[in-house]
Amino acid sequence: MDFLKVIILGIIEGMTEFLPVSSTGHLILGHEFLPLQPESFQNAFDVMIQLGAILAVVVLYFHKLNPFSRVEEFKLETGKDKIPYTINLWLKVLVGILPSAVLGLLFDDFIDAHLFSTKVVATMLIVWGIIIILVENRNNKQRLAVKVQEVDDITFPMALGIGFFQCFAMIPGTSRSAATIMGGMLIGASRVASAEFSFFLAIPTMLGATLLKVIKIGLDFTTHEWLLVILGGVVSFIVAIVVIKKFLDFIKNHDFKPFGIYRIILGLIILGLIYLR
Repeated sequence: MDFLKVIILGIIEGMTEFLPVSSTGHLILGHEFLPLQPESFQNAFDVMIQLGAILAVVVLYFHKLNPFSRVEEFKLETGKDKIPYTINLWLKVLVGILPSAVLGLLFDDFIDAHLFSTKVVATMLIVWGIIIILVENRNNKQRLAVKVQEVDDITFPMALGIGFFQCFAMIPGTSRSAATIMGGMLIGASRVASAEFSFFLAIPTMLGATLLKVIKIGLDFTTHEWLLVILGGVVSFIVAIVVIKKFLDFIKNHDFKPFGIYRIILGLIILGLIYLR
């Protein structure tokens, strides 16, 4: 039974990690019906299977993120040197994670103790659903000029600004993707550039979150628990590969309003179920 639960949870993680709908929120809700025991393992499991989804970004963007990949081909196509170009992109990513790294270390215990609840998740689903719709309405109404079309052209100040938006995602139900993508759009990046930068930010952010969790709870898992973690990670990796590709194709021609509407409906349903108990 645990293996079936883990497959379902891995699918949830892979589907929601990079969409602006909150993977953590969906996993918390998933555990209402698919709990793992003990609770300490469940908390570690939720963080560690995110590495599978993050690996999907590494695989899909390997040549873009690896400074030593296709160096000559890149030089011929762009006229630029690949190594400094890619290093510059990684430096922007590192600047982007600074705010959440500092605040995460300061408030991680408080968040774990007070904010990991179904009611908080439902509330933030609704709040950020409304924010997504308002941002899209603002952009459409004012026809704001997009300053940055490609992720490579995001500046260091923009990267830092997106990093501050990422801090909102420490509240379960917010969605790291929603916070960083909306932040990127508000400061002038296109939907695709904001989404791709959000993907890249996820790599060190999730690695750091996993390391922090491991330091706090250790790795004293049973063989059965390790098998569950590996299975969940593999499933989330496979699903995330598909979702990232489809997501980028979708936002090239559509806005994020459907995700905002979905969040609001889901949040209202959850709150309704809470108060009807």
